[in-house]
Amino acid sequence: MNLPNKLTIFRIILVPIMVIIPFLGINGELLEIPITYWLIEFIFILASLTDKLDGYLARKNNQVTTFGKFLDPLADKILVLAAMVMLVEMGKLPAWIPIIVLTREFVVSGYRLIAVEKGGKVIAASNWGKLKTVTQMIAIILAWIDLHGFGECFMGTLEGGAFILNLVVTIMMIIQTIATIFSGIDYMKGAKDLIKD
Repeated sequence: MNLPNKLTIFRIILVPIMVIIPFLGINGELLEIPITYWLIEFIFILASLTDKLDGYLARKNNQVTTFGKFLDPLADKILVLAAMVMLVEMGKLPAWIPIIVLTREFVVSGYRLIAVEKGGKVIAASNWGKLKTVTQMIAIILAWIDLHGFGECFMGTLEGGAFILNLVVTIMMIIQTIATIFSGIDYMKGAKDLIKD
């Protein structure tokens, strides 16, 4: 097994570690933010970096494999959706956001399976897809250090830095949700011929 694939597996292993951190009973705060959130933040950023690194190494060293093509996007979905579900459980995110993301991922994954079966080519990520990925990562990273829930900035109860941080997280979550929908539509446009069959 090559290094890029090992990094992908490592990213998947980091997800259950991230998920169990809130249950470890770690107390204390750093800059008024629970240490638990900082640990989750660190693991999420580390996992996100391995995503960039494994892709770079696979292309640079000509180590792109079928296993990697299958597992890499799957690892990304597991990481993002696990983080979003945790944010929902902690009251930082409304459930409709990960539901939209999950629906899009099911649709795109289904399309990819049909495309492979019928010998069609996989559609490259559109600008909507790239925007989705970037804003998703920023939104999730910032959400862990935001002590307030989605959209609280619009309720007039926050001031100063808390208001700005919550506003940025909320806007980024909205942008990634819109980009998620439109990137899914782009995939479906590309799948017209397959759907006709």
